[in-house]
Formats: sequence, C-alpha cells, structure tokens
Amino acid sequence: MSDQPLALPPGMQVFERGWLSSNNVLFIGRAQTALVDSGYVSHATQTLALVGHCLQARPLDLLVNTHLHSDHCGGNAALQQRYACRTVIPAAEAGAVRDWDVDALSFAATGQQCPPFAFDATLAPGDALVLGDMDWQALGAPGHDPHSLILYCATERILISADALWQNGFGVIFPELDGASGFVEARATLDLIAALDVRLVIPGHGAPFAGVEAALDLAYSRLDYLAADPVRNAQNAIKVLLKFLLLERQQLALDQVPVLLGEMRLFREANQRFLRLPTQELADWAVGQLLRVGAATVSGPLLLNRG
Repeated sequence: MSDQPLALPPGMQVFERGWLSSNNVLFIGRAQTALVDSGYVSHATQTLALVGHCLQARPLDLLVNTHLHSDHCGGNAALQQRYACRTVIPAAEAGAVRDWDVDALSFAATGQQCPPFAFDATLAPGDALVLGDMDWQALGAPGHDPHSLILYCATERILISADALWQNGFGVIFPELDGASGFVEARATLDLIAALDVRLVIPGHGAPFAGVEAALDLAYSRLDYLAADPVRNAQNAIKVLLKFLLLERQQLALDQVPVLLGEMRLFREANQRFLRLPTQELADWAVGQLLRVGAATVSGPLLLNRG
C-alpha cells in the first residue's frame, strides 16, 4: 500500500468527467476488467473511447453502478452493446430496471435520458466484490438517493463515494422533495464514512481528494444548513435540475425554461410542497440564480451554459 495520499494502486484509473457525467473508475486486474459508473448518455461515445483506449485489446468484463441516476448509468447500454459486459446494479433497483419503470428510476421525474439496459446481478450493502485484484465492500449510502451504494477498499483505504460525499458537499437530497426522509439518512451515511479509515476519496463528481475529515466537516455543515429549512434543499434542487438541462443542451430558449421545468415531476413536487410559486416566477428565479453565480449567461432570447 502506498503512503502517498493521492496514489492509485496499479491497474486502477479514474476518468474525471464533467458535471453532466459522473466520474468513471476503471480496474484492470489479472483475471477481470471492471468499470464503476458509466456517465451520461450524451457522453457515451466519449466513455467508450476512454475505456477502449485504456483496455486496448482486452474486453470490459464487468460494469458496476453505484446508483441509477442518469449521469451514473447513461452509458450502460452503449458499454453492454460494445462489450457484452456483466452488469451489477444496486439490489433495491432490480425490479425497476427489470420492468424499465422510468418513474421509479427517476429519469422521467428529472427530465433526463437513459437508454434501457439489462443487468446480470445485484449488489447489496455488506456484499463483497473484487475489482482490480483488490477486495471491496459495498456499503449502503442513502440520502442523495435511497438506494445508493459506496465502495470501500480497506487495504488501500480508498473510498468510491459516488454522490454521498464530494470535496465540497454532496448530491441533492432528492427524497426530501417528495415527502420522504433524506436528511436523517444522509447524516447516517456521513457518520458511516467518518468511521472508515480513508486516505483517498474518489467522488462521483470532481477530482479525487485526500483529507476526508475536512470534506466531512463541510458536508455536515451543509447538511445542517439544508435540514434547518427544507426550502433551501428544494431551491438547490431546482437550480441543479435547470443546470443539468443547460449542461445537456448548452442553450435553452428563455421562454421554454418554465415549460421544460414544469414537465419534471420533481420540480412540480418541490414547488407544490415547499415554494408554491407560479411556474414562470420560479423559472425566472432559477435562471437568475444561475446568472448570479456565473453558471449561465443570456444572449438575446437564449440562456447559454457557462462555467
């Protein structure tokens, strides 16, 4: 085991993607190759190129999803078509994938795309798996997504944290938007991570980082802020949903923003439960928030992606 905090073991590589696609973690072991998470569908060609470049003539044997948000599994179908790889998904999502229930899988609720894919096996909290000739354990990480898993390698002290912990926070606590519990579960997940011996975190978005204690301090503070007033979580989710649309399409007609947001069940439920604003007014607010932080700009009738 290396003492260098950011050193990866041989045969392990991280593809740091943008915020539209999740990071991908590639393992090249003696007997098996594997990829954790596959990015968004609009980046599937790039995902195939990254994986193919590193594997060279070897096939991809195994694909593992930490959770089934579209930015983590949107490349599944393309990878399955190219490699006929075995695919492992969180056990709690098996029925929704088997029936291809886009409502249960959140794709319809968030206005995002994901081509249908199959799976060969499931992974539950406490299960063990071998990736890159290393032993990993799947741990339950509800909060951002009730069925999410994180992966921990004790010998290398590496945590693949998905969207449960980033260097500057965590993913939107989606269950709270439609009346389910999420803040309590997110805190329990942070407590679980705090109890692990971690030298390197590979988040679902952003660069791998050391210093898990500092990231946890920030995450606890962020969670306290959101839980103190759930309206804040709803507002954050609406901004994220709009930014995702903008990342995907790069530009949106301003007069279509309220239409596109209004088509999303999560947007409607967050508004009805917490904000109770006319759709146009809330869309204008969300646009204004992206403009304020430099995440978008306006050119004539168009809202343009930025940053």
